[in-house]
Amino acid sequence: MRALQSLQRQVLSLIGRAVVKSINAATKCQTVDVELLAGDQKGGIEHLEPYGFTAVANEGSEAIVLFPDADRSHAVAIVVADRRYRIKGLKTGEVAFYDDQGQTVTLTRDGIVVDGAGKIITFRNAPKARFEMDIESTGQIKDRCDTDGLTMSAMRIAYNGHKHHENGQGNLTNTADKPMEA
Repeated sequence: MRALQSLQRQVLSLIGRAVVKSINAATKCQTVDVELLAGDQKGGIEHLEPYGFTAVANEGSEAIVLFPDADRSHAVAIVVADRRYRIKGLKTGEVAFYDDQGQTVTLTRDGIVVDGAGKIITFRNAPKARFEMDIESTGQIKDRCDTDGLTMSAMRIAYNGHKHHENGQGNLTNTADKPMEA
């Protein structure tokens, strides 16, 4: 009976739930400081993240911590989650990335939805962006936006009202026969 109780204690001490107190994301393997049940503090625990994904969770996030060989001196965090910001209501098979500010990328059954939560979405360090589809916009489209660019609306107005001297003579041309439509 004693041997069974000892084995049970060892098995139970292999896994623990914890609350994240802080995260160090500057190291090769992110580390977390956590508080386990009963106030047991552990610092510098390696947080093993899936390849290609990384995040710095907020204080108060929850973690699942493993203690290989039931050695409480060397823990590994395998999951860090934060139920306060988790997206709810996804359909079976859907996937989402999210943060605590409401920014999301959701792979829905109907397509991909990017929600910038009112912040700028930036594509960086690419020679060009290629879209093999029609593009629709409910807002303005502006070229050379960091310098002297014009919106498509401004270009349309300039084109539709454009007149110039015909063949270098004094007569002005008519405006465009076929104006650009809005």
